[in-house]
Amino acid sequence: MKKFLLPLVLLLGLLIFFTTDLKNTLSFSGLAENYSLITAFVADNQLTSWFGFMILYAGVVALSLPAASLLTLAGGAILGWVAIPLIIMGASAGACIVFIAARSVFAGMLAKRAAGFISRLEAGFKKDAFSYLLALRLIPAAPFWVVNIVPALLGMRLMPFFMATFIGIAPGTSVYVAVGRGFDKVLARGEVPDLSTLQDPYIIAPLVALGLLSLMPVVVKRLKERRKNG
Repeated sequence: MKKFLLPLVLLLGLLIFFTTDLKNTLSFSGLAENYSLITAFVADNQLTSWFGFMILYAGVVALSLPAASLLTLAGGAILGWVAIPLIIMGASAGACIVFIAARSVFAGMLAKRAAGFISRLEAGFKKDAFSYLLALRLIPAAPFWVVNIVPALLGMRLMPFFMATFIGIAPGTSVYVAVGRGFDKVLARGEVPDLSTLQDPYIIAPLVALGLLSLMPVVVKRLKERRKNG
């Protein structure tokens, strides 16, 4: 029963999300509509809001719901810079929940869902799992939920997974929260923010550069192997 418990909880959460009005509430239009109520609650219940936001973020990541980017931007707009550590902790915890679930009863099903990615990522993870995962966290080249389950299916240990996730999502989270800080006035007017800002090369390029830099240990290791074999 312990093996089935976590996957069943995740499935129940998905069912609740897609069969209730939560999917509409967790949207920019729903956020804009209720923005004044949310900010008033946060002002009166700061610590509770911080803890609740972190738990909510962990739940969204654990269930692989399409709302993490919205919550990051909303956190920047509503909570300010304190949203950065809350998001990093919440997202890392949620990713670990998926990681653990992927090694349990649904490992086979999840492996089939991510089969295309697994075949392409397996070689990199065998060389240096930590550096490779760190690069994937820094560069959003694959869906977040895929990068949560593939390391588990390829035998990566939980602690290196947690550390690579915790470190790897920090730069992107900081950038998104900074962008979200500018959405405060837009949401206060009941309007939906312009998300085209997130595609700006000035935002994407530094994250790509950091991701490539994190792959340097893998590259150096391969060069040493070639020299030794040569």
